[in-house]
Amino acid sequence: MRYTIFDIPILREVLQFLAVIILSIFGWHRAGQVPDYPKFVLIAAPHTSNWDFPVGLAIVLAFKVKIYWLGKEPIFKWPFGAFFKWLGGIPVSRSRSADVVAHTIQVFKEQSRMIMVVAPEGTRKRVSYWKTGFYYMALGANVPIVMGFIDYAQKRGGFGPTLMPSGEIESDMERIRSFYENITAKIPGKSTPAVISPRHRQSNHEDE
Repeated sequence: MRYTIFDIPILREVLQFLAVIILSIFGWHRAGQVPDYPKFVLIAAPHTSNWDFPVGLAIVLAFKVKIYWLGKEPIFKWPFGAFFKWLGGIPVSRSRSADVVAHTIQVFKEQSRMIMVVAPEGTRKRVSYWKTGFYYMALGANVPIVMGFIDYAQKRGGFGPTLMPSGEIESDMERIRSFYENITAKIPGKSTPAVISPRHRQSNHEDE
């Protein structure tokens, strides 16, 4: 996988220290513990604001974990593209979502350790459904799904429950939805409940 900021020992340690200080200054708290799994898909939700990225990055740095994350192609254009990739970002084309899922599954199988962060809402705007790529990545790679979160009401963020996907996406999504319904987004009116499109209930259709 690509060389990132998390691979530079001295810089990584400095940023981890700064992240802890910054979170403390603004009254944020880390919640939960990093799951004891070498590989997993980490849900990033709810996603309603540009603030989610710096807050989420600070939380990840404070937990001292190395991540990769999927983002829409436009944000990786010049002049910030190289910087976002350095932070672990991987560009995703909406028109090739199935390819992204298949590629990510293969990468999971090739790596001994990997945390892949995915925002199932796919955008800061309110949408009708969560995208299901995160679920099929975990299912295909046989790795757990960890419910990462940022709760603006309580100013806390971190790692929630872990779910091993069963292949029964409806029942698994019920567990995911029940956790996130108690998490407050930066802009609650833009938050999308953890529900999937009806067409995914009849087939293993995957989207990113």
